[in-house]
Amino acid sequence: MERIKENSPSILIFPWLGFGHVNPFLALAKKLSKMNFHIYFLSTSIILKSIKETLDRKNSSYYNLSIQLVEFHLPLHELPPHYHTTKDLPPHLNSTLIQAFQMSSSKFPSIIETLKPNLIIYDGFQPWVATMASSCNIHAIMFYVSSTSGLAYLYHQFLHGTSNITSFPFSSIYLHDYEIKKLGIQPIKPRDEKAFAYMILKSFEQSHNIILLNTCREIEGKYIDYVSTIGKKELIPIGPLIREATIGEEEDWGTIQSWLDKKDKLSCVYVSFGSESFLSKQEIEAIAKGLELSKVNFIWIIKFPKGVNTTMEEMVPQGFLESTKGKGMVIEGWAPQSLILNHSSIGSFITHCGWNSILESMSFGIPIIAMPINHDQPLNSRLVEELGIGVEIWRGENGKIMEEEVAKGIRKVVEEKTRKQVNLKAMQLSEKIKLKGEKATDEGVKKLLKLLC
Repeated sequence: MERIKENSPSILIFPWLGFGHVNPFLALAKKLSKMNFHIYFLSTSIILKSIKETLDRKNSSYYNLSIQLVEFHLPLHELPPHYHTTKDLPPHLNSTLIQAFQMSSSKFPSIIETLKPNLIIYDGFQPWVATMASSCNIHAIMFYVSSTSGLAYLYHQFLHGTSNITSFPFSSIYLHDYEIKKLGIQPIKPRDEKAFAYMILKSFEQSHNIILLNTCREIEGKYIDYVSTIGKKELIPIGPLIREATIGEEEDWGTIQSWLDKKDKLSCVYVSFGSESFLSKQEIEAIAKGLELSKVNFIWIIKFPKGVNTTMEEMVPQGFLESTKGKGMVIEGWAPQSLILNHSSIGSFITHCGWNSILESMSFGIPIIAMPINHDQPLNSRLVEELGIGVEIWRGENGKIMEEEVAKGIRKVVEEKTRKQVNLKAMQLSEKIKLKGEKATDEGVKKLLKLLC
């Protein structure tokens, strides 16, 4: 770890260890590097390896010179290095990773003392960054990478408690009882330092005057204003910042592209639940039967936690792969999502409603069929319906996924009347984002730099 010798102003960028956080932070790093800033990107070795491969694939010596990768060491006795990320992490080790990350906070002062950045941009899970930076007279700014509507709901709960959540002024953003139970939502207690909600709000409060947001006013304008008012900070939307497809991915997706090229325009449903949401056998079977009942073309990405000894054939209903041959393509593991969503054959997207997936779908004008799983995803799903760019699949008792409702949700989006309405709104929002989003991103970044550098 070395400090740069050039005179360029430097910014230390420090995301949480999930790729849903790393990707927008990396997109921001690239934008800032183009504005003559030297970037220190701080993360664990397993994440930095992936970033290096991404930058190398872009075949850009410029990024390799202006973005310097700096390793953040976690205690090895807690977890081996290949588990120093939430990607492929077995669910039972999540709390161990969080604990190891927080334990490593003691190493941060020596990092900023060595690098001496002009500014630090940090994530919502490490409020100690701002405190330590302040002691070194360095400004630290939080970059919130999830939905601002979800942040508004969280902040309102913090101020008013779960018993008074009905006073939340946006009735379209809410949680079902089974979601509250599943998420284990309790009143946010002061100094409950192990709770994610507490860490996020503490990070918000510690941020120097402003908060960066991975959204834009066209998507969440009223929520940006609300959080700014109750949180007493200026919120600067700089999104959507979405992951770019790399040269290697473009080379890898030939088989998928060939399959999609044979399908009619807007005739296929893309099904993916992200890299960190894993479904049970019952849930996979219900989705499979729903797809079969809907009779649509589909491409479905199925992923299992690392170390889980199972196969796709064991998890889907018997005979499903044979009966849907030609109409469906099922891929185990990973696929280039942005390339798939940008293909003319894709007409809708069944998603867990992770914020990055939502932003990608919005950017490409693809209607959403929402099937939230965890975390902020149910609130993101309600935003989709409020914007009119998709529908949510109705759940049974205790949130059970039911095959008939999966098929019904798909039909709502692919049938002629509803499809025209949802497609129109999705395309209109996409055009607004393209027209104003890039300009707003650049203006937001410039505003940040003007205020702090």
